[in-house]
Amino acid sequence: MVSSIKRLLIGRPLKSTELGEQKLNKTKALAILSSDALSSVAYGPEQILIVLVTVSAAAFWYSIPIAIGVLVLLAALILSYRQVIFAYPHGGGAYVVSKENLGINYGLISGGSLLVDYILTVAVSVSAGTDAITSAFPALHDHNVGIAIIFVIFITTLNLRGVTESASILAYPVYLFVLALFILIGVGLFNVFTGQVPAELHTPVGTPIAGISLFLLLRAFASGSSALTGVEAISNAIPNFKAPAPNNAAKTLAAMGGLLAILFSGIVLLAYYYGITPNEKVTVVSQIAEQTFGRNFMYFFIQGTTALILILAANTGYTAFPLLAVNLANDKFIPRMFKIRGDRLGYSNGILTLGLASILLIIFFKGQTEHLIPLYAVGVFIPFTLSQTGMMLKWFRERPQGWMTKLIINTMGAVICFVVTIMFFLTKFAQVWPVLVFLPVIVFVFYRIRKHYEAVGEQLRINCEEPALPIEGNVIIVPVAGITQVVENSLNYAKSLGADQVLAVYVSFERDDEKKFEEKWNKWQPDVRLVTLHSHYRSIIQPLTKFVDTVQHKASEANYRVTVIIPQFIPKKGWHNILHNQSSLLIKAYLLYRRNVIITTVPYHLKK
Repeated sequence: MVSSIKRLLIGRPLKSTELGEQKLNKTKALAILSSDALSSVAYGPEQILIVLVTVSAAAFWYSIPIAIGVLVLLAALILSYRQVIFAYPHGGGAYVVSKENLGINYGLISGGSLLVDYILTVAVSVSAGTDAITSAFPALHDHNVGIAIIFVIFITTLNLRGVTESASILAYPVYLFVLALFILIGVGLFNVFTGQVPAELHTPVGTPIAGISLFLLLRAFASGSSALTGVEAISNAIPNFKAPAPNNAAKTLAAMGGLLAILFSGIVLLAYYYGITPNEKVTVVSQIAEQTFGRNFMYFFIQGTTALILILAANTGYTAFPLLAVNLANDKFIPRMFKIRGDRLGYSNGILTLGLASILLIIFFKGQTEHLIPLYAVGVFIPFTLSQTGMMLKWFRERPQGWMTKLIINTMGAVICFVVTIMFFLTKFAQVWPVLVFLPVIVFVFYRIRKHYEAVGEQLRINCEEPALPIEGNVIIVPVAGITQVVENSLNYAKSLGADQVLAVYVSFERDDEKKFEEKWNKWQPDVRLVTLHSHYRSIIQPLTKFVDTVQHKASEANYRVTVIIPQFIPKKGWHNILHNQSSLLIKAYLLYRRNVIITTVPYHLKK
């Protein structure tokens, strides 16, 4: 039944030879890898206005020079990550660049930041998409968290079906969103230039505003820079592209940058000319659409596509997180399970981990996007800064042809990203301080995991200089709960192993039961020695483990091994298990960590 449900949800398993069919062309890659960056148009301009409105609505004209600064940063990032794509065609993005050029510690800071950032990508995108839905249908506002969780589960399931299938589905809402915003921006600017938008709605550019400060403008710029999150995703996911992967990735990156610049500029301009004021329950895009078209089909079309891309923008995280996890797992900094491909050839453990972590984050922050965005953005700009700095050092050391131009581009990117990162810490410290806590913790965990893997490898490695001592003999212990077919089956197996000694161990709670059982046992199995243990506190585990430890200690002196054979019956139907005590599982769990004790379960399958 479980396998049938699994097949219904994620489809039939794919052969390993079908991996090549899961690669993306430029059209699908633009949809699946750019959705995060493009979707940030829906909340990036709003974040600028939220800061400016603390002075007054008259300060909204500052959004235009701030937006120009964001576009300069976007251009620097696009050019910088284009160079990363060709320099590291196997992917890995900021983690690989920082690790190879700055050192392992900086690589882990980048990798840890991005892992957390991709979790935030899902949480922010889905929360923002839910906000768009509740803006159109205010009655749903109180159910934001529940709606967001349902969407995360849907996207997780979609990604478990495979990269190609999820991209095929995602392409439609992404391109519909781009079309909807082009129509909105085109009609909105037409209304502005034809005089249909009253001039008194906005303050003329250059108007002096009392109370404005450089600190506040820097804070608004940092907030607007949140629209650039997701730009690095393409450089992380180069292995997902069809050949020639670097060329296709670079073209996709350029297309994404162009679309993002047009859409971001358009929304900022319309918000300024329309005099839009941020509202907790109605998004800026919703207000622009309503003023442009009214509450008709086009309004709901724009809101619907905005909600869709905001929700499905989470897919960028689902594409990039598993690939980054694979790189970290290859370097033994996170569990090896992240390297395993699932039935549909995706890294399903990474997908499931991302989905679960995102749900927990949404619940913790109660789906409030504005609380997540600063933490989300600073988590992106730290690896941005490190990767650009790493590329600077790479060009300076290697000095290939045209290295000076490349160095200048990456230097610009590094400086601007560093400035933005500092701005976030100076202007939004109350919201981004957790970064200073979780990053050291994550790096510490990375090193602990690697230390464990190195210790395991050292202990598993065959050392010819210290050959293992031969085992001289074997003592078998069989815990028994009664005289049954299950026990007889286990005893027959124990005898077949030719052990030096087979001991049956019975734990009794009452003295009378103990004597009666010994009498029955001596008649039934006179050739197998029975050891009875009395439990004063009605525990089977404690006296049994104590006995096993005593036997093991004596056996180890003669270089003998102790094997515990646990009888266990298997019901015909799985649900029958809840009707029986699981003593055998508890015994196994307790004894498994005993040194030099071998645990074997002998199953007896019931027929009815």
